[in-house]
Amino acid sequence: MFPSSEIYRGFGSTWDYGPLGAELIRNVKEAWWRDVVLANDNVVGINSAILMSPEVWRASGHVEHFSDPLVECGSCRRRFRTDDLDKVHQCPVCGMSELGEARQFNTMFKTFVGPVEEDAAIAYLRPETAQGIIVNFNNVVTSTRKKLPFGIAQIGKAFRNEITTGNFVFRTREFEMMEIEYFVMPGDDENIHNQWIEDCLSWFKTLGIKEANL
Repeated sequence: MFPSSEIYRGFGSTWDYGPLGAELIRNVKEAWWRDVVLANDNVVGINSAILMSPEVWRASGHVEHFSDPLVECGSCRRRFRTDDLDKVHQCPVCGMSELGEARQFNTMFKTFVGPVEEDAAIAYLRPETAQGIIVNFNNVVTSTRKKLPFGIAQIGKAFRNEITTGNFVFRTREFEMMEIEYFVMPGDDENIHNQWIEDCLSWFKTLGIKEANL
């Protein structure tokens, strides 16, 4: 793996996968799709668009609530998530005690669709793939005639405008998700959830991951 845009001094918390990294990603995705989606009669796949109507994100509460508490140092102007400060009231970078009041920072990436940047043209890069699954629920039911319980799976890019990044690829602004939304009859959720936990743990172990690390 290489820092993205490395020859131009890099670009914060973005990474490029080289020849081996690209093969690793492809192998993981193919194994997941083969063993978790294709091998399960109750799971079907979709591939939804990254850009969706902003009405989707307003209805789901992301526009109003998908946010982190942010504070800014009045001295060095660095910004931090308040939960990263561990109740310390001075700046962890410059040591000054000039942290401002916490305010909410929406972590969705905002962009504009069309030639004019105006409110009517606002769109968002999806912060998760689940909404593409949810809004296509009826389309999938109609086209596949699936009955409960069944799942809808998707692999795709997601984007989060993180306040603080780092820890290698464990907190990045651009990442790929493998996700299933599984729909069940009311009352069956606990049993089915526990079965999914057992099946997923077993699958991870078949990949050679030590049980102690799960």
